[in-house]
Amino acid sequence: MKIITFKDVVALNIQPLMCFDWAEAMIRSKKEALLPPKISLKPYDGVFCNVMPSIIPGSDNTKWGGVKVVTRYPNRVPSLESRILLMNADSGEFVALMDGTWITTMRTGAVAAHSIMLLGKKNFATIGIMGLGNVSRSTLLILADKLRDRDFYVKLLRYKGQEEDFAKRFASYKNLHFSFVNTAKEMVKDSDVVISGATYLPNDVCPDEYFDKGVLVQPIHTLGFTNCDLFFDKVFADDLGHVRHFKNFDKFKQFAEVCDVVNGNKPGRENDDERILAYNIGVSIHDIYFAVAIYRMMQERGILDSLTEIDMNDPTEKFWV
Repeated sequence: MKIITFKDVVALNIQPLMCFDWAEAMIRSKKEALLPPKISLKPYDGVFCNVMPSIIPGSDNTKWGGVKVVTRYPNRVPSLESRILLMNADSGEFVALMDGTWITTMRTGAVAAHSIMLLGKKNFATIGIMGLGNVSRSTLLILADKLRDRDFYVKLLRYKGQEEDFAKRFASYKNLHFSFVNTAKEMVKDSDVVISGATYLPNDVCPDEYFDKGVLVQPIHTLGFTNCDLFFDKVFADDLGHVRHFKNFDKFKQFAEVCDVVNGNKPGRENDDERILAYNIGVSIHDIYFAVAIYRMMQERGILDSLTEIDMNDPTEKFWV
């Protein structure tokens, strides 16, 4: 079993558009995967440990599986950390223990960017963002790369001075024009797309009247927009199992999974007046897809053989206690 570290993954220099393509491919084939609901453990307020298994089809008719464990400890730097145990699901062989932190960040941003392009109104241009961590960065990074021929006006909700660093990260993107706002109301009002990367919000961020017709709201961590559940025209999610327990689920006007829209089984946005809510909570099929793609990339580049191997000294025949 190979050990693939954070530095190993970053050194591959995987481009944002490749992440988008990987996310879209897995969304299309979601129904072919085995995807139980993730297990979420919350030992303390603001702390979680999520265990996320799945098995996915491979492009060479090999099935791949694995488990991601992701934790959030607010006082740790970085607060989010994850590991992925990857296996060949046909043979049962565990092939790699991988850092999942980069994968989690980029697959989450890729899925969010995909939903924005799929469900945003035509020619959306104004984007409001709150929660200025890596997930919001990766979402905008992929979106800006995918739509380099369009200008976007991005309103960042100020938070501990992070807005300055956030904007500087995108200095080379001439199609992005930043402004800073002081309240969630300013961030939401007149925005075509609202992205929230905030990991903790005790209350809804904004009254109903600030959400204009045609807005797409993308609460990546699902918090802060329960009022939108009640009056938005459509609600989408990456997986039914992750939202059916929401207190307002039975009050959604219309619901579908994103994969059903992509595959033409359910309608997505049908006009530029619809208010749409997209809950991309995060499903492990994307983590496993990214992990497999990275594993294979390392094989093709001849990197895999140079990585640390762990021998678990497994028994070679049936053993008795």
